[in-house]
Amino acid sequence: MRSIISLILLLVAGFLAYTLYTNIQEPIAFQAEKATRLDKVTGHLENIRKSQEIYRTITGEFAPTFDTLSMVLKNDSIPFINIVGDPDDPTKEFTKTITYSSALDSITALNINLDSLRYVPYSASKEFNMTADTITYQQTLVQVVEVGTRYKEFMGKYASQKFTKYDNSYDPNALLKFGDMSKPTLSGNW
Repeated sequence: MRSIISLILLLVAGFLAYTLYTNIQEPIAFQAEKATRLDKVTGHLENIRKSQEIYRTITGEFAPTFDTLSMVLKNDSIPFINIVGDPDDPTKEFTKTITYSSALDSITALNINLDSLRYVPYSASKEFNMTADTITYQQTLVQVVEVGTRYKEFMGKYASQKFTKYDNSYDPNALLKFGDMSKPTLSGNW
């Protein structure tokens, strides 16, 4: 009888030790995985932002879709303007030379893959939401863009609201993005 009680107590102690271990490991694993995934997704958003800036240099506006962005960057050229002299000085002459360089070469030099740019890392091929438009801001027409995704799209098993107990600022429904549709900015919220 005594050996049965000892065995039961040993099993209960083992179960409690395992439960304690998993309760300690869960927030550590969550924070590590969140940092890894957030770093990868923000890196991807930074590449999209660079691509949009090159697109805007070529066309004067932001790309409304990834197909448009990819097509222009694969097939068009970036203008580079070289001015020799002072164009503001009416007494002196100046020369303005425009040269063109392949946008694809610039994108390749930045290690940006246009074919996978639209896909959110860790999301099973879900795409970033991209919106571009022209708005009136302080009585001026300006180009705006917003690209982002929700945390729940790339956080995998940590996309639940229950993980907010480990990080008060974590909200799986929050939008990770750059740009804004109400003002001209390319800042990210990370």
